[in-house]
Amino acid sequence: MTESARNPEIQPGQSDMRLVIAASSAGTVFEWYDFFIYGTLAAIIGKTYFPAGNETLQLLLVWAGFAVGFGFRPLGAILFGFLGDRLGRKYTFLVTVALMGLATAGVGMIPSAASIGMTAPFLVIGLRILQGLALGGEYGGAAIYVSEHAPPERRGYFTSYIQSGVVGGFVLSLIVVLSCKALMSAAEWAAWGWRVPFLLSLALLAISLWMRLKLSESPVFRAMQEEGELAGNPFTESFSYPGNKRRLFVALFGVAAGLTVIWYTAMFSALSFLKGAARVDDTAADIIVGISAAIGMVFFVVFGKLSDRVGRKLPIVLGYALTLVLMFPLFGMIGNAANPGLAAAAARAPVVIAGPDCNYQPFATEQPTPCGKLLSDLAGVGVSYHLLSAPTLAVTVGGKPLALGNYPWADKVKRGKALQAALGSFGYDLAKVKPTLANSLKIICALLAMMVLSGMTYGPVAALLSEMFPPRIRYSSMSIPYHLGTGYFGGFLPLIASYIVAKTGDPYAGLWYTWGVVAVALLVALWGLKGGPPRDYTENVA
Repeated sequence: MTESARNPEIQPGQSDMRLVIAASSAGTVFEWYDFFIYGTLAAIIGKTYFPAGNETLQLLLVWAGFAVGFGFRPLGAILFGFLGDRLGRKYTFLVTVALMGLATAGVGMIPSAASIGMTAPFLVIGLRILQGLALGGEYGGAAIYVSEHAPPERRGYFTSYIQSGVVGGFVLSLIVVLSCKALMSAAEWAAWGWRVPFLLSLALLAISLWMRLKLSESPVFRAMQEEGELAGNPFTESFSYPGNKRRLFVALFGVAAGLTVIWYTAMFSALSFLKGAARVDDTAADIIVGISAAIGMVFFVVFGKLSDRVGRKLPIVLGYALTLVLMFPLFGMIGNAANPGLAAAAARAPVVIAGPDCNYQPFATEQPTPCGKLLSDLAGVGVSYHLLSAPTLAVTVGGKPLALGNYPWADKVKRGKALQAALGSFGYDLAKVKPTLANSLKIICALLAMMVLSGMTYGPVAALLSEMFPPRIRYSSMSIPYHLGTGYFGGFLPLIASYIVAKTGDPYAGLWYTWGVVAVALLVALWGLKGGPPRDYTENVA
């Protein structure tokens, strides 16, 4: 007997199924809003809680805080996966959404580092840890809850709304930030207004709890309760169940790691690239990326539904392969359209630095050598450079020497102004720009192409992972590899990519991290995922 038919009298009707999808997806939107609002407001969080006197270091510290939350997601997956397999799907993700909402609101209440010193960043990191724990239990609970209600022939379609809810959280974070900025003066926003999006989490928490309290327990879990089939220790059984170690390996390296770095590159790396290296106005960048994400949500549902017909493996491996081919050209298209003048200046008059002791240290507050100081200044304004070894320090722009005799080495602020003025004489305009409508549409098209690739790999994943593992240990077995992959490979992407860019001077170099992870994921998926039409649970765990 198939799993969906094992207890037909408790299967949900159409109205119940709509409530299941709406409540689970809305909760996912709100949880990811809470998590992503930190990344959306990375710049102002850096200034408030991580002041370092070094823009690059400040950004790296913010992304380190971002990564900490992801780093604790696997622990949350273990904890809440255990509870979900033992106590039930519904009440476990009620706890996770409450924990997430309270932790997010707490970030908005912490005084600045200027007021309470080093206590501020430590409190922020502590709340990010709680967010990571909560998110480690949320996704698996919501995805499994929907998949265990869904008929097998529509499981990919119904669960794809959970995947689009992840994007929805990112879009909601941008909408809230832009709305607050529009309703406040710049001074109000900088002083206290940026805290409002965090405090709004309390209202979203109330809505989510209200919706989820209306839900009943998963029919599959109820059936297991009635038949006495609950796992004694879901965590240990996840590693001892026959064939499950192989499935965990494939889920981690062939599914979770690859799809996450594509999605984060499409949104977070693109947003950081536009605001940093491309020198695009912050609000314009938020709007462009927000529009792209809102439209791109559709692709998650499209490919989730398509996977019900062609299987889960085909769209995922095609998405990986196309990402390897198209990612660099798409980001080149974004860079050229975002700031044509800066792109033309970099091509016409490349900056070359030659000298001794040019080992740039991204985590240093101030670079110890003159060459390092130049690299820091260039990285701070997003100008790419080529680095050569030479006995004496020299800088050329378009083959012409840049005079360094009066360069104010001891004063970082004056250095930045002097560098921008010097580069300006070679055609580098480092002021923030607002792309024209035509160029904005080009950027959106490139980002939508990235969202298609993300939809191909992310849309079918909740159904796929649910089908890979047996019901008695599904919450734990699905959550552990998913959050290891998304938490470490994806969560550390902004930090690693920013570090690579700072070390190389190439604003596109950070994409190689994504390329490498996706290449490995493609090989593992080709080897480990089952092809053909979707199979019901009992057919997959034999």
